[in-house]
Amino acid sequence: MFPSMGRMDSTSISRIFGEVLRRYRSERGITQEELAFQAGVDRTFVYRLEHGVRQPTITTLIGMSRALGVSAMDLVGDTEREYLCRIEKIDS
Repeated sequence: MFPSMGRMDSTSISRIFGEVLRRYRSERGITQEELAFQAGVDRTFVYRLEHGVRQPTITTLIGMSRALGVSAMDLVGDTEREYLCRIEKIDS
């Protein structure tokens, strides 16, 4: 059973996704500008994603994952794992 969304709102999930995205980008040694160009989005959009201000569409998510050389499932899965880990810490 998954925890209710009430414990952490979608803004928190957006921030977690941004952390995951930044980690993948940094591990590959590419700039926000390079990622944006390869994914077909504006650099400021990458910045907003990484800071939890915006959430990607499915199309953008797949474009980002392709540019990073990972699957969209990796980005979403890592975000979900981190979210659940933080929920468990709140509950303990």
